[in-house]
Amino acid sequence: MKLILTTEVSGLGAPGDIVEVKDGYGRNYLIPRGFAIRWTRGAESQIASIKKARQAREIRDLGTAKEVAGQLGGLKVVLKTRAGEAGRLFGSVTTGDIAEAVTAAGGPKLDRRRIEIGNAIKSVGSHRVSVKLHPEVSATLDVEVVAG
Repeated sequence: MKLILTTEVSGLGAPGDIVEVKDGYGRNYLIPRGFAIRWTRGAESQIASIKKARQAREIRDLGTAKEVAGQLGGLKVVLKTRAGEAGRLFGSVTTGDIAEAVTAAGGPKLDRRRIEIGNAIKSVGSHRVSVKLHPEVSATLDVEVVAG
């Protein structure tokens, strides 16, 4: 099945890419969740608008990505959230929460989809998250989760 991706899918591609996937994966997962649309000649005209929106969000080049990685390396991010007495959070910390905390700490504005959390953050303390800035540049960010 030929599809056009509308959002970034790990291991598959970026928005605007035309991919060939198995029928079940496309029909049961990608299309219902809005990650992709069926490829048609008419839908191919939408690719230009999808790619233009992606370029507006994307970090322009490798040099800029390295600069942003340097900013993130020296940044102290503190995230206040509700927690119980034993240090367990009510819920978990999301990538959107981390992106907002980075901006609030004076860092660059990050797209939440570029932030990768290894294991779900469900306790107070210091945690490491990865930020994929460019296909060749990743940054590691220390996030301090405190009860508040």
